[in-house]
Amino acid sequence: MPPPITIRQLLRRNPNFRRLWIAQLVSFLGDWFNTLAVYDLVSELSGGSGQALALVLVARFLPTLVFSAAAGVVADRVSRRKILIVSDVLRALVVLGFLLVRDSSQVGLVYVLTALQLSLSAFFQPARDAAVPTITTREELLPANALSGISWSAMLTLGAALGGLVTHGLGRNAAFVIDALSYLFSAWMVRGVRIPERQPPSSRTPVSDSTATRQPRLTLSALTGAADIAEGAAYVWRHPIVAWLLSIKLGWGLGGGVLLLLVIFGERVFVPPGGALGVGILYAARGLGSGIGPLLARRFGGDSPPSMRRSILVAFLCAGCFYIGFSYAPNLPLAVIALLGAHVGGSILWVFSTTLLQMAVPDRFRGRVFAAEWALVTLSMSASSYFTGWAIDLPDMDPRFIARVLGCVFMIPGLLWGLGQIYVAGRLERHLAARRAAEAAEMGEESAAETTELELG
Repeated sequence: MPPPITIRQLLRRNPNFRRLWIAQLVSFLGDWFNTLAVYDLVSELSGGSGQALALVLVARFLPTLVFSAAAGVVADRVSRRKILIVSDVLRALVVLGFLLVRDSSQVGLVYVLTALQLSLSAFFQPARDAAVPTITTREELLPANALSGISWSAMLTLGAALGGLVTHGLGRNAAFVIDALSYLFSAWMVRGVRIPERQPPSSRTPVSDSTATRQPRLTLSALTGAADIAEGAAYVWRHPIVAWLLSIKLGWGLGGGVLLLLVIFGERVFVPPGGALGVGILYAARGLGSGIGPLLARRFGGDSPPSMRRSILVAFLCAGCFYIGFSYAPNLPLAVIALLGAHVGGSILWVFSTTLLQMAVPDRFRGRVFAAEWALVTLSMSASSYFTGWAIDLPDMDPRFIARVLGCVFMIPGLLWGLGQIYVAGRLERHLAARRAAEAAEMGEESAAETTELELG
């Protein structure tokens, strides 16, 4: 058995993925500049209201839920490369709108711009996740996802640290401009990525003369994409193992209120440094832990599907235990260590669940399935964030107590996933084996069709 492909080998031999990765790397960095600047802006305009900060997270999460169905259909119908480029350019324009916010009467504009920015991201992310398996081999898929997870966390670490410094030293507007420039650079890099276009199933089969000129019916379901959405839902219904994989990030999102707590702890609990700098340090610790997780899991757990699903159980429990530890941290250094441990677990379950889902779902359904996954996780994170903000504003409510509750919340989906191993074990491996066989058959049919075309030519 050949040794696993290293990340260095992946980047050296796959220029398409390399360009997509560099684009994503720079965009991630800009996003974290923007995130900290928005938190700082709303905190100042609202007088530090927990619910006002929670609404920022809701504005970030809700668009994915609203647009997920349409985004999945678009990702399966339209050139994924074009989706990525257009989304980047439009997001750059939207981010510059934050420069118009001047006083507390315009706080609503912050929510609107945030929702617009993340609405475009709702189209970007499913297209990107669906495109990765088409520009990588099966052997390259896990290292590609691991690198994406590491890059997200590395840019969170660097972006949170630098973003806190830039916002503190140069002002929020500098952070917004940097984010806009990062989107434009990402669009420029994606222009050079060759993503294979998908052919509709009908184009792979010969048609008779009587049907060759027949035009498709313009029904309401065809125009709105309702038929495509229904087809994707039917696919998940027929394959319960895919639905089970979709539940992993949904479970992680139930503890999503911790993202708001990091802002509260950074500004109110660990003072000094406080403010954007304190929040930046905590977010940087979150990013560093997320970068370590995939490396440790791949080194000690292995790349096989059984290893990945077992690691997901450990990851949930790890996140819960360390967030409970975070709630008791008496000072900033110990809080940083606890966050490192919690997000080692979070990144493992994120990377491994993404990889398993990409392996389990055929290309023609990937856009819709990943859009559904993003909708589920954002729904759970929105609800968790809002109720966390509501609880923070209650009289005499201790943020440390809320952190302990959310740590316990992480445990619940972990325990359910552990019990579910009785169902998942064997079924997942059989499903993936069937997918590999189907892919091999499809490749054989395409090769045969190409040979026939050459002979006829």
